[in-house]
Amino acid sequence: MARELARIKKLYRRLIASGSTPFPCKGERLDVPESHGVYIIYGPRKEVLHVGRTVRGKRGLRKRLNDHLHGASSFSIRYLSGKGSRLRGTHSFSFVEVDDARTRALLEAFAVGSLCPKHLGLGQNAA
Repeated sequence: MARELARIKKLYRRLIASGSTPFPCKGERLDVPESHGVYIIYGPRKEVLHVGRTVRGKRGLRKRLNDHLHGASSFSIRYLSGKGSRLRGTHSFSFVEVDDARTRALLEAFAVGSLCPKHLGLGQNAA
């Protein structure tokens, strides 16, 4: 258990240190890998808005972040009024690739607990 926690903390530090990448402007493509992982979405003032992970399926991080951009995620529907395009050019994201499903789930939970995204438990729009 202590070893697993140490691994999660190490991955968390990598996630935070990875720096953020702006969401592409209209007409530009999202350049992220198709592997699975955990990601953070930041608002225009670099506040943490959302922490998520890929669960299954093909195209991993690319698909999940594109879902947010195209209003096809609960985050974009609830907190961006279904207008994922509001992320373009104003918001950013960071991610870390993680192959193992359990490790992704634990890292997501640790990151959510550590960063406490703005919308957590408020029932309000984070944007």
